[in-house]
Amino acid sequence: MGMATTSSLPAISNIFTPFSPPKTYRTLTTRSSLTSQSLTSAKSHLLHLISDQNRGIATQSDPQKLAQITDAIDSIALINPDQITTNNSLSGTWRLLWTTEKEQLFIIKNAGFFGTKAGDVLQVIDVEKRKLNNVITFPPDGVFFVRSDMEIASSQRVNFRFTSAVLRGKEWEFPLPPFGQGWFDSVYLDDDIRVAKDIRGDYLVVDRAPYQWKE
Repeated sequence: MGMATTSSLPAISNIFTPFSPPKTYRTLTTRSSLTSQSLTSAKSHLLHLISDQNRGIATQSDPQKLAQITDAIDSIALINPDQITTNNSLSGTWRLLWTTEKEQLFIIKNAGFFGTKAGDVLQVIDVEKRKLNNVITFPPDGVFFVRSDMEIASSQRVNFRFTSAVLRGKEWEFPLPPFGQGWFDSVYLDDDIRVAKDIRGDYLVVDRAPYQWKE
């Protein structure tokens, strides 16, 4: 969308000149408007690229598409690099749209071998309580989730440490030993989506689920 331009007003007289806002005000307003437009365009482009990728499964065999998507993510990160994404707006139930994370994609792709299918894949974050759950659902009653403690490391980085893991069915539960720790940077966040990179170089695009997941 092009920006409207304004022409200078004619002088009222040789003595009085039309009011003109301070140059800094105009510059800041224009820069803010351009940033907003650029982010909207970049976000739409990214969502279009991942819309037919089956949460990342299709991308695994398409290097060209992978490059396009990661370039789109990097572009979003560069437009507003100072955005704070580790405040309370990070809290919520986030639902996977696309990722390069091989373990998650393996489970999604191969759930049928276990007589089930993968439902929503979630990341449930509570900034105030410093808690994070990674969740894979298997409708109607199955779920695998990993609990983590987390800490805010910077304006965009979260450190986490796995504390426990559970595989749960309708009337049974099987605990698994947790292992590992790491970090992720949320390079973009708004009311709809979040985009992240992690310690292993994997990418993640999630949206806010229309529900709150609880154990």
